[in-house]
Order: sequence, then structure tokens, then C-alpha cells
Amino acid sequence: MIRSMTGFASATGALPPHSWSWELRAVNGKGLDLRLRVPDWIDGLETGLRAQLVKVVARGNVTLSLRITREDTGGAQRVNAGQLNAVLNALAEIEAQAMDKGVSLAPSTASHIIALRGVLEQTTTQDDTTALAKVLHAEFASLVEAFNDMRQAEGAALQDVLAAQLTDIETLTTTAAAQAEDRRADMAQALRRNLARVMENAEGADEGRVAQELALIAVKADVTEEIDRLRSHVGAARDLLGQGGPVGRKLDFLMQEFNREANTLCSKAQSSALTGTGLALKAVIDQMREQVQNVE
Repeated sequence: MIRSMTGFASATGALPPHSWSWELRAVNGKGLDLRLRVPDWIDGLETGLRAQLVKVVARGNVTLSLRITREDTGGAQRVNAGQLNAVLNALAEIEAQAMDKGVSLAPSTASHIIALRGVLEQTTTQDDTTALAKVLHAEFASLVEAFNDMRQAEGAALQDVLAAQLTDIETLTTTAAAQAEDRRADMAQALRRNLARVMENAEGADEGRVAQELALIAVKADVTEEIDRLRSHVGAARDLLGQGGPVGRKLDFLMQEFNREANTLCSKAQSSALTGTGLALKAVIDQMREQVQNVE
């Protein structure tokens, strides 16, 4: 089964005190272009996620966004014993000097002392990201699975469209073959008339050489090879659709070959009916080529 290059998936998760949200999206591209926007403070996260994506996505412009927030728990508070001792020693010295000079000081309270800078401090906990990274990697696998499920579903619909267009091309090719056969007798008769007209007005001309030139014109008007190649391309395209996987590039190349044969068929037509069929072929091929641009 083929897959579409376009896809989207999102998810949310949490591991207290962290919570996060994922977004994984992809659009058409000629090659594989991965753009990851993930936190850089989790060691090895971007490298690991990129490696996972490369295994499952072969083509397209892929963007991954991961936003992580941390709940502010406020942390614990503790008394800085060293700073407290320094403050108390300073107070004792100040009070002793004040008493020597007969200066009366208001008594200090615990609330006054604890309010001094450095006595009471906020503690911070250094996050260990090992467990967080493990959860994120496991969750990312589920995100990628949902992403690929969407691309697979779109690919199935796309495959039905392409199969129907190949049937249209095959039908038009069969019609073109019948029209080419129908015009064969008329072309032979026209060539004989042209030969007679040329010989009547070309005294001394080499009749064999003139006939050879007319035969060459007839060969150039023959569309048998173009019809055979169109049929061959239809078979090759069906094989690719049956093969599945990342076959978008090969299908795109085949569309160029389809278009080339249809152009040549139109240029050789020399028949309004065959020209009309050739133009119809070009229209279907152009529609199919647009759809192929979505195939991975």
C-alpha cells in the first residue's frame, strides 16, 4: 500500500512536575526535510527522535514540535546556618559596643533576623531528565504510529484514484489503437494519390526515390510504438502501486514518460479523432501527475 506524504498527529502527556504537547505534521516535498523543535536541555532527545523519524518517513517536509512546561512547586525553604551565625555574631558585637557607649537598642526578634538577606533561602531541585526522556521516547512511538495511520489512510484513497486514472489511460490507449488502425487504409490511399500527383508534375524524377520518401512519411506517422509504450507504462505503474512503499519518485518519472508518448501521439495523429483521443490522454495524465505529487 502506498502512503501519502501529508499527515498530522498530536498528543499530550505528563510526568510531574512536567507536562507536554506534541505536534507532528508533514506536507509534500521532493526529498526528506526534517525540522525538529524540541527542548535542548534533555540530552540526546533531538538525536533520538530524528533517528526514529528517518526509519518511518522516506519523503516530505516533516515538522515536529514538542513543548514542555514545568509546574512551579515553589521549592522548599531552609535556614542558611552559616549566614545566621554570621548575623547573630554581628548583632552581638553591635549590642556590646552599644552598651559600652550607653546606647539602648531595641531587642531583635526572630522575624527581623529571618528577614535579613541570605538567612532564609529557597532550595532548588536539579531535574534528572533520564526518566523524562524515556517516557518521551515511548510516547513518541505512539505519535508516529498515529501519524503513519493517517498517511496510510490517505494513501489508500490516493491509490484508488490513481488506479481509476490508469484504467482511463488504458481505455483511451485502446481507443487510440483502434483509431490508428481505422486511418491506415485512408493514409495508404492518400499516399498513393500524392505519389501519382507528384509523378505527374515531376518529369524526370526518380519514381523509386519519391516512393521511398513517401514511405518514410508513412513511417513517421505510425503511432504503433507510442501505443505500445503507453500500454507498457500502464503496466509498470500498476506494478508500482501493487508494490507499495515509497514509490512516489518512480511514479513521477513514469508520468513524464506518459506525457511524452501522448505528445508524440498528438503530433503524429493526422486525424481529428486520434487527435481528440490524444488530447484526452494528456488531460488524464496531467490529472494523474498532480495526484502522484502526493505519493511518498
